Amino acid sequence: MYGYRHVSTPNVDALAGDSTVFDRAYSHTPQTLPAHATILSGELPFEHGVRDNIGFTIKKDQWFLQRGLRERGWATGGFVSAFVLRKATGIDQGFDTFDSEMPAASPELSVGQVQRDGAQTLAAAERWVDARRDPRFFLFIHFYEPHKPYEPPPRYRQYLPYDGEIAYADELVGRLIDHLKAQQLYDRSTIVLLSDHGEGLGDHGEQEHGLFLYQETTHVPLMIKRPGDGRQRRVASPVQHIDLVPTILDLVGAPARTSLRGRSLGPLLDGTGTIKETGIYAEALYSRYHFGWSELYSLTDARYRLIRAPRDELYDLQTDPREQSSVAAGRPLIRQAMRQALESTIANASIQAPSAVSEEDQQRLAALGYVGTGSKTPLALPGDTLPDPKDKVGVLEEYRKATELAGGLKYPEATALYRKLLARDPEMSDVWLQLAQVLVRQGLTAEAVSAYREVIKRIPKDAGSLLGAGSGLLRLGRLDEARQHAELAVSASPAPAHELLARIALARHDRDGALREARLAEQADPTLPMPLYVQGLLAYNQGQYAAALPPLVQARDQMLKRRTLQMNDLNYYIGDSLARLERYQEAEPYLLEEIRVFPHNTRARASLAMLYRAEGRNADAERAIQELLRVSPTAEGRRLAERLWTMFGEPQKAAAVKRGAG
Repeated sequence: MYGYRHVSTPNVDALAGDSTVFDRAYSHTPQTLPAHATILSGELPFEHGVRDNIGFTIKKDQWFLQRGLRERGWATGGFVSAFVLRKATGIDQGFDTFDSEMPAASPELSVGQVQRDGAQTLAAAERWVDARRDPRFFLFIHFYEPHKPYEPPPRYRQYLPYDGEIAYADELVGRLIDHLKAQQLYDRSTIVLLSDHGEGLGDHGEQEHGLFLYQETTHVPLMIKRPGDGRQRRVASPVQHIDLVPTILDLVGAPARTSLRGRSLGPLLDGTGTIKETGIYAEALYSRYHFGWSELYSLTDARYRLIRAPRDELYDLQTDPREQSSVAAGRPLIRQAMRQALESTIANASIQAPSAVSEEDQQRLAALGYVGTGSKTPLALPGDTLPDPKDKVGVLEEYRKATELAGGLKYPEATALYRKLLARDPEMSDVWLQLAQVLVRQGLTAEAVSAYREVIKRIPKDAGSLLGAGSGLLRLGRLDEARQHAELAVSASPAPAHELLARIALARHDRDGALREARLAEQADPTLPMPLYVQGLLAYNQGQYAAALPPLVQARDQMLKRRTLQMNDLNYYIGDSLARLERYQEAEPYLLEEIRVFPHNTRARASLAMLYRAEGRNADAERAIQELLRVSPTAEGRRLAERLWTMFGEPQKAAAVKRGAG
């Protein structure tokens, strides 16, 4: 529909044949959560306050389109395919039904990696549609395809991975449209198809999205089919995400919200008129929050795009649509006029600072050696004195390459690349955090704690680093320090902090303390069945495996019903308890499920190998040990494999593992 010839999209093209197609539609931010908050609220990111995928939730009194329609008697349903749009973000406000159920996943995965197949989202949405008796309903359905990691179904293997996901997304759109037609709803419905942002794919050095504001990440598809439409109309005028809410309110006859900056596209849909020209705003704060580089802002009109940065860029989109050559130096008057308009827009749009650190926490941090950490001054706007992201795109891609290496279990290579990046710029907190996590994978716990401490020096209330350091210190047996780090995390992330404090109390054999912290964890997050888990673990630690099973199984059942992110070791303790009771057939599924969700859990893999050996399934036991070595190609993994072979009475295989030969 937009001229790409490397993949077929017959369903989107067919919808476009019945729609008004906007050739120049723009997103206001190249990140999923802020973009969706903008699409549904009609407000710019600095107005609704969500500026990044991580660390932000939508305020509880936020007005959304779905709320406005529900108040007018419409049924409202939202169905999403990515954890980044989970209910806990607040994006669900105003929906009668909001389905963000994801497959069980490990908290070790990044936010962007936790998703569900669009076909599952589609099936849930279709069931909701079929249950409607009143034809007035608002359905919001979100597919994560195409989005990295690009893993299209095998039937699209003839395409490159990104193109294969485009083809799959097109298939899903077609299946939804076919379902609407089968229910005699297609012709009667207004259908809006759009994207939240684009993908860099290397056009300006960025492979993914978030860093830059060039066309490839902000120019998005948009088409609107109205009831009874049967022909295509194309619109060349620039339009934007914040125009959608005024348009839909106009189409349903609802009063306009005068506080919104967007314009109704109604005159363009029926061809009766034009809309007022306006500069289209966009922002990219990813580099500021995650790397300490300058944020970027842009303003786009019918011909030009200004990107405000430490070194401004100005592009003539009429003659240079791929933005290859900035004309900022040659057209100073245009640059200055657009810059003034942009600065007027962001004059009161301060960047939210990290969580403030209380005086008490400052003292506790100092007692742990974090001297001089944190800043009480708000983040200055704009960051013209900070590095320009276009000078750092190579650094970002090296960082992403290191992350891919870690995902491919190439831990030493990933560690070396992270250390290389930090040698050049030790202020990149995200790189320290990733380094810490890859060191954990290698069993280098003391080094991981040191890396987490580097993040805490720069961001004292970073809950992930406080909890990561606390967990590492627990493994090292430094229980007092572990507790102090967990206590510092309570105000920022209470449920995981109390969960860690419960584990620390268990290590101290403090039964009452463990149960107290478990109850506090559940109070902070009712989906976390920590008291049951602790009850089971107390029995397990005393060798009372039969007594351990009921609370552990009950905790597991509650976790599966209530949560996407599961609890490490829960299935392991159930499986291991069953195995110790010689209930091997019952134990195996639990150990396999632990490994599926937490593939790096070497204890579960070792327990599975022992189970197979006890059943006489020697070949399966050997495969389990080989898998253990594959996912944990570390000294710690080899030591565990060596112990297993020794236990199995196979000294030659144990010696081979020790030599690194197997």
